Amino acid sequence: MTQELIDLRNSILEGNYADALAIVDELEGMSKQANLRQIQSFLKILLIHFIKNQVEQRLTNSWAASIRNSIREIQKINIKENKKSYYVNQDEWEDLIEEEVIEDAIADASLEVMNGKYTRSQLSAILDRNQILTTAIRFLSLTYTSSPKELPAIMDDYLCQLAGGENWG
Repeated sequence: MTQELIDLRNSILEGNYADALAIVDELEGMSKQANLRQIQSFLKILLIHFIKNQVEQRLTNSWAASIRNSIREIQKINIKENKKSYYVNQDEWEDLIEEEVIEDAIADASLEVMNGKYTRSQLSAILDRNQILTTAIRFLSLTYTSSPKELPAIMDDYLCQLAGGENWG
């Protein structure tokens, strides 16, 4: 990125505004891709914990903390600088999960679920993917409707609805 900034400065100083705008577009694209990668990383962590919760029918303190942290980080990263638009819109989560994240989450979760009892393919076969998707989208929708201040308390209500989450409300 440093080279792009040097090129941008030189283009502006030379009065070559078309090149400068092209560099700005490139930098914006790089920034968007970096944010999407970060969102996908937290989304994968979120899905891993929903998978473990579904299969093991329990909710540990560390899983709840990871779910809460992932949602809060996604909320922070997803909103653009203008505070009015998002990198991932509310109606785009299902495609993003199914096309980019779920398979990696299943592979990683297979190492953790019941201490690695299932292979990736075995775990994939026993999962209710629709339930995982529905749960993830319910939690992710909170990032559009709740302020960062109120989100943790609202998430406690959602956590108590998960298997083993009776104590979170």
